[in-house]
Amino acid sequence: MAVSDEEAQVLDQWSNRLAQALQILDLDVDNELLLDLARKSAESVIHPAAPVTTFLVGYAAGLEVGTGSAGTREASSAAVSKAAGVAFGLCEDGHDGGPASRGWADTGQ
Repeated sequence: MAVSDEEAQVLDQWSNRLAQALQILDLDVDNELLLDLARKSAESVIHPAAPVTTFLVGYAAGLEVGTGSAGTREASSAAVSKAAGVAFGLCEDGHDGGPASRGWADTGQ
């Protein structure tokens, strides 16, 4: 999602303030990736899918890395990229297709 330089600066400052308030130390937020993911999911599914998708990607990344003190910046970044890749792939299938359209049928669950 294209944002101006001024908007990007405000968003970076907001992300840092929020992370500090939530006591998430040493977090590098890839705002550009999250904005792209939000845009893609809003276009591919429905507009309200944007915040839900970014939340789920963050949650999945957090689960993969473990507690904030256990993970490194590199591990956190890799986990976000991995989860975002899955979400981008599902966006390609639109709102009613893809591997999840049949539930857990083709998963290890």
